[in-house]
Amino acid sequence: MTQDTPDGEKQSAVSQVRPERKFRHYLLAFDAWVDTALWTIGTGIKRLWDGYDTFLRRFRARGFWRWMAELSSDGLTYGLAGLIVVLAFAQPAFEATRTADWKTTDEFAVTFLDRFGNEIGKRGIVLNDSVPLNEIPDSLIKATLATEDRRFFYHFGIDFMGTFRAMVENARAGGVVQGGSSLTQQLAKNLFLTNERTLGRKIKEAYLALWLEANLTKQEILKLYLDRAYMGGGVFGVTAAAEFYFNKNIRELSLAESAMLAGLYKAPTKYAPHVNLPAARARANEVLTNMVQAGLLTEGQVIGARRNPAIAVDRSQERLPEYYLDWALEEVKKLARETRTLANDRILTVRTTFDPALQKQADFAVETTLRDNGKARDVSEAALVAMVPDGAVVAMVGGSSYGNSQFNRATNALRQPGSTFKPFVYMTAFMNGYSKDSIVPDRPISIGNWSPKNYNRSYRGPVSLKLALTKSINTIPVRLSQAIGRDKILETSYKMGITHELQNSVSLPIGSSEVTVIDMAASYSTFANGGMRAEPYAIVEVKNSNGDTLYRRDESAPIAQRVLPADKVEEMNDILVNVVEAGTGRRARLENTVAAGKTGTTNAYRDAWFVGYTGNFVAAVWYGNDNFLPTRRLTGGNLPAMTWQKFMAYAHNGIELTALPGIDPSTLRRPQLAKATRQTESIQQPRILNKRALGVLQGIGSNLKAIMPSVEASVQNGDTVARVE
Repeated sequence: MTQDTPDGEKQSAVSQVRPERKFRHYLLAFDAWVDTALWTIGTGIKRLWDGYDTFLRRFRARGFWRWMAELSSDGLTYGLAGLIVVLAFAQPAFEATRTADWKTTDEFAVTFLDRFGNEIGKRGIVLNDSVPLNEIPDSLIKATLATEDRRFFYHFGIDFMGTFRAMVENARAGGVVQGGSSLTQQLAKNLFLTNERTLGRKIKEAYLALWLEANLTKQEILKLYLDRAYMGGGVFGVTAAAEFYFNKNIRELSLAESAMLAGLYKAPTKYAPHVNLPAARARANEVLTNMVQAGLLTEGQVIGARRNPAIAVDRSQERLPEYYLDWALEEVKKLARETRTLANDRILTVRTTFDPALQKQADFAVETTLRDNGKARDVSEAALVAMVPDGAVVAMVGGSSYGNSQFNRATNALRQPGSTFKPFVYMTAFMNGYSKDSIVPDRPISIGNWSPKNYNRSYRGPVSLKLALTKSINTIPVRLSQAIGRDKILETSYKMGITHELQNSVSLPIGSSEVTVIDMAASYSTFANGGMRAEPYAIVEVKNSNGDTLYRRDESAPIAQRVLPADKVEEMNDILVNVVEAGTGRRARLENTVAAGKTGTTNAYRDAWFVGYTGNFVAAVWYGNDNFLPTRRLTGGNLPAMTWQKFMAYAHNGIELTALPGIDPSTLRRPQLAKATRQTESIQQPRILNKRALGVLQGIGSNLKAIMPSVEASVQNGDTVARVE
């Protein structure tokens, strides 16, 4: 068949359709190849499966053995997957093991001195290798193993049998009565990890325990544990503990003393004999029982130690400021991160701002108030921070009992400040056109579905800001926040010293956002010092182990910055003095000193505050419960103001009084304040006389009165303080 083309040439029809047929041919060939390949693969897989099935039929399990085989198979599969996951979690922990000196501590060993240069305590860790393991008493080693890890020499870092036994005992008791960590795991935590209770930390701890077992002998692990364990009282290691608690060389410990030391591993502060000797002895008796149950001693061998328990050194007169020392150590670490010279030597001597007499009075004020009123008011905890207006912290109470709880409520607890937050609002208003005489209506206000109420559920109508803050009216700061904006209030709060992030909620002006006690004391310091920011600090001077000075605050501290206008501070001082004189803080009045402050009470009476100041000191006091349970109608004007007054009355005894900015005592209509002011103008420091001198003074008193305008003599704490004007 032919066909004529336009140019007259002839082509066959076959040649014209050949490319299309070729393409179809290729498609058919590819389809055939795919079908053949799939059939071949399927046939091959079926052949393999049939062969595998035929092979397994020889080992086919039935009944119980089938279930065991399947469970084992699934267990191995999931176990391998879990191993890979937890190994990934553990990788960051192994970074710490790459340093050449991982056996040594990166903690500071700090000896703290008070403001007068006297030692007040120690913190940190120093490894003590002066006593080798073979010279440590056998009784202490046996007591340690019987209590902490009976199978220490038989496991490879993780004691699965001990962990299972602890789980069973805890399940029976309905709580944690036994720990499942081996001694090696505890050492891993001490060397590389923190005390956080998380699954991630437990995973890291387990892997690091295996790593320690692979790199150290059992004797080396035990020696490191004995050197690194915290034993309470700021003491680390059994060698230092023997000296601290018994004034003995560790080689001389008796069985009873060894049992008491071994009992400290579980809860060193709770069972410390200088804190609670009965509890320490009871715990030592448990350790002796553990030694008998472990087969390390017989009952006959421990009967003497049971009948004659260890007698610890009486340190009742050496009460350590534990909460203050904990906070001061954190300040040292913070300073080390900012000052390179402190990183070169880990053994330091630090002089602080701590005042032992004021700390003793702070403890006394809190303890007596809780003892006399705690049950009646359903309140169990308190915190107090006292500082001078430049931020130097002189005393700190972090809770009712350091032995029961080491949590520092003065620096770490976040609680609602209630009305003690209102001065931040008023100060912001003062800096935005308002004054203490500005009139704002006290009447109901609603923001969305929130309607704040006054404490007495009544309203006064138009009132001045001075009266509103004096009487702690709630609607006024809310109205002010609506007028000036809450963002400005937050800015003022941060400038004054609040470090925790505040919530920008509608209830912010009446103190719904949480703060710390130390931040409140620092913030109110700006009122006491005339408007300068006061960063809380404890460290005055730091020296290394050679006695070289590494840091002095007077040379290195930044210059204080003005954060509040001086004239606005004077207005605020006038109001807060009025709060103490005629408002909600009357229980905080000081007899011969002008005081200012503000009370605070939160919903359901969960938190009660008084934050106040004079020209000399600033102190913040908080009362409440750790579980946030309501108290029995406890307000800031009650126990907090009373505690503040007890502390401040003592703190101002026999010192030169400093006037508050903008306050004239003669305007307060309290003659004794004016008298005290006149006295302090001519007296720099009262003279301390003994009783014989007092007799001489009394004998010539009539002659002195004829010569001088007045003579005043009084006996305080066994000493006589004479003031002559």
